Formats: sequence, structure tokens, C-alpha cells
Amino acid sequence: MPAINISKTENQNVTADPYAVDRSLVQDPPSSFGGMVRYLGPGFILSASIVGSGELIATTALGAEAGFVALWVIIVSCLVKVFVQLEFGKHAIHSGETTFEALNQLPGPHFGKGSWATWLWLLMMMIKPLQVGGIIGGVGIILNIIVPSVPVWAWICVSAPTVSLMIFRGKYQFIEKLSLVMIGLFALFTVACLAGVQLTDFAMNRGQIAEGLSVWNGIPAAVVGVAVAAFGITGVGGDEVMAYNYWLLEKGYAARTGPREDTSEWTRRAKGWIRVMYWDAFLSMLVYTFMTVAFYLLGAAILHAQGLKPEGYEMVKTLSRMYTDSLGEWAEVAFLTGAFFVLFSTLFSALAGWSRLFSDAFSAVGWLNYHDPVARGRAIAFFAFFFPALWAVLALIYKDPVWMVLVGGAITAAILLLVLVSAVHFRYRRLPKSLKPGLFYDLGFWVSAVSIVLVAVYFVWTGFDKFTKGV
Repeated sequence: MPAINISKTENQNVTADPYAVDRSLVQDPPSSFGGMVRYLGPGFILSASIVGSGELIATTALGAEAGFVALWVIIVSCLVKVFVQLEFGKHAIHSGETTFEALNQLPGPHFGKGSWATWLWLLMMMIKPLQVGGIIGGVGIILNIIVPSVPVWAWICVSAPTVSLMIFRGKYQFIEKLSLVMIGLFALFTVACLAGVQLTDFAMNRGQIAEGLSVWNGIPAAVVGVAVAAFGITGVGGDEVMAYNYWLLEKGYAARTGPREDTSEWTRRAKGWIRVMYWDAFLSMLVYTFMTVAFYLLGAAILHAQGLKPEGYEMVKTLSRMYTDSLGEWAEVAFLTGAFFVLFSTLFSALAGWSRLFSDAFSAVGWLNYHDPVARGRAIAFFAFFFPALWAVLALIYKDPVWMVLVGGAITAAILLLVLVSAVHFRYRRLPKSLKPGLFYDLGFWVSAVSIVLVAVYFVWTGFDKFTKGV
């Protein structure tokens, strides 16, 4: 059958109200990789959020404390969770539902209009702002080093409204393009540093890499807490998996698939756009996995070798040693510039996701209507200013970005359990039979599920006291 084309006006409608799913917006998916490229992007917005808190702070903190021995934890963390992300994304495409529209249909009790899952998420998210508070604190520290005449607290107070003004209008294309630019620049510099360290006394050898890849070596008890937090925060975290749906919807995947119909044409379109989503998720996974491994190796090779641990307001100075010790003192300025962009990219993309998540959650419990473009716009704008102010207050109170990020990472690991339960429900209760995946996909999905559960069980088994000690 010939492709169903969308007129210019209809394409604009997808952009204007991407949550509208009707026949007028239907479009055949691209069949070639070149055609798919223009529809990639949602996964890279997640990467911008992941790279700042997970890679720059949590990953290097784990490398600094554990050395090479926990490298496998980082790799597993990045690889296995993508299948849960795919299940969420698949559900968004074939149903057109937002995250909390979907979670509100999970089996179990409702309290008011909201399901147990929605209320549990809201409860866990009461602690999560600590993580991004640590990020905005890191931004303030970096800017203070660059311009010492302005104190850290002042830079924090400047950064909060700045990111608010960038997000409050909530335009997808701007968010996507800026996220790509910020992570791309810092990725190039990090690769140069990883190559540069091999020319110094901190050069890595095959034995160290082999040690890091061996799961049989175990993890030192003293760093169990950091490892659990790093597992939760590296790769896609629970909140990032949940935010992925909005980026897919706003990119137009569900709108172009069209409302669900029991026809071969609908099934063909749904499978095609799901295939595009697979490419988006896996390519972005390769990017953030490579970045994560690079950060971990730098932390293990340079910081651990010298007994350095990034903490408090000295975090940035300590992290900069990964670059100055491998490339020379001149690299500190370049590191500070890159670190600013990578942390600010986390603020930027996290705020974009949170403003949608909370607006949608409030809609699910009956406090607003997310599908009303005016109400949705007002809610996103409100949260765009509320959360940076909250993050700034937390940063000024606690003054320890690494601790704040790791605590947030532990909560992210807990949110992953809720995400996992939801993903299993989507796969076996909500997925149309015509979209049933193959054996390889299901195998990957259950490896992902078991890995997440085992980390949670290991955390409980080793005890919260070790987590506290590790962090």
C-alpha cells in the first residue's frame, strides 16, 4: 500500500499538540536507516540527564572508592535497563497514553482517582530532589572556581532561574537540540582524556580491565552503598524511563501510528515506529555506556590510585585531577567548561522531564487535566520554576553534592522496581497480540528484570548500615 503522507499543516499539528492521537496525523514510518535518523532524539534527551549526575559524579565516585573491581557493575547497569525503557516506550506508541495514564491502570487499589503506583511514586519523589540539588550545587561550585569573586551560593541562585527560563515554555525541539550539543562536546573531551591517561604514569593495563570485568571478584563491603546508588543512577534510571514516554509522544511517534485499530495497516505502522524507537534507545545506550565506562576508568585509574575521593565543595577540584593529571594543568579550564555543560545539561533535561512527570501525575490524581494544552502548559511552567528553586534551597542546606547525588541514586534504584512492575504489566497484559516480540527480546527483558530485582535484594541483604557507610 502506498505511504500515507502528512501535509505540512498536519506535521505542525503533531508539534502543536503531540498528545493528540487521531487519524489525521497518521504517517508511515521510515523504512531505511537514513529515514529513521530524522526521527531519533528522545533517547538522547535522556542521555543528557544521565551523563551529568550518573557519569560525572556517581560513576567517578565509585571508581575512586572501588578501583577497577566494580567496572562490571557500571556496564551491567547501562546495558540491562534499556529493555524496561523499551517496554515503556512501546506502550506509549501503541496506546498513546502518558506515563501516569498507563500507571493508573495497574491492578491494585486506587486512592481517590490515583492508583497506588502514582501515589507511591509521588512519595518516593519527595527524596529525589536531593539528587538534582547536588547537581545544581556542582554547577555553582564550577562557576565559583571560574569566577571566584562570586560566591557559590550566588551562582546557585543564578543557575536556578536560568534553567527555569529555558524550560518553562516546554518546546520539544529546543530541548532535543540543546541536549545533543551539550553531551556531544563533553563526550569528545572525555574521549581525549581517556586516551591521554595512557601516556601518563596512570596508564591502564589489560590486567586491571580484566579485574574490573570479573563478577567473581565481588565488591568491597565498604563501597556497596556507592555501587547500589551508581546502579540506580547510571544508564537509564527509573524517572528517566518514565520520562521517555513524553519525549516519544512529543516527537510524534504515537500520533503518526494513529489510534489503535485491529487492522493490518495499524499493526504495520505500529511495528515500524516501534522499530524506530528501538534504534533511538539502543544508539543512545551506546553513547551513554561508552561515556560511563570512560568516566569510571578515569576515576579508577587516577583518583583511586592516589586515594582521592570527590566530596563536599572540593568535589570539582578532585574530579578535575582526572584531566590535569592526564593532560596537564592547562586541561583544568577545559574540564571546568565541559563539566559545567554536562551538569547543566542534567539540570536542563531533568527539569524538562520532571515538569511533565509531575504535571501528568497531578492530572492522574485529578488535580488538573494534562490533555488540555492550556492546563498542561501552565503546569509545566509552574514546575519549571518550582523545582529549580527547591533544588537550590537543598544545595545551600546540605552543601555536599556527591552525597546528595548518591542518595538520589538509591531512590532511583527503588523507583526502578516500580517501573519494572509496570513494564511487566505492559508486556503481558496491555500489549496487543499483533505486536508480541520475539524470544530474544523477551530474554533480554527478563535478564533486565532479574538484574534489577537482584540488586534490590542484595541491597536489603547487606543492610542499610553498609549503604550509609558506603555513601
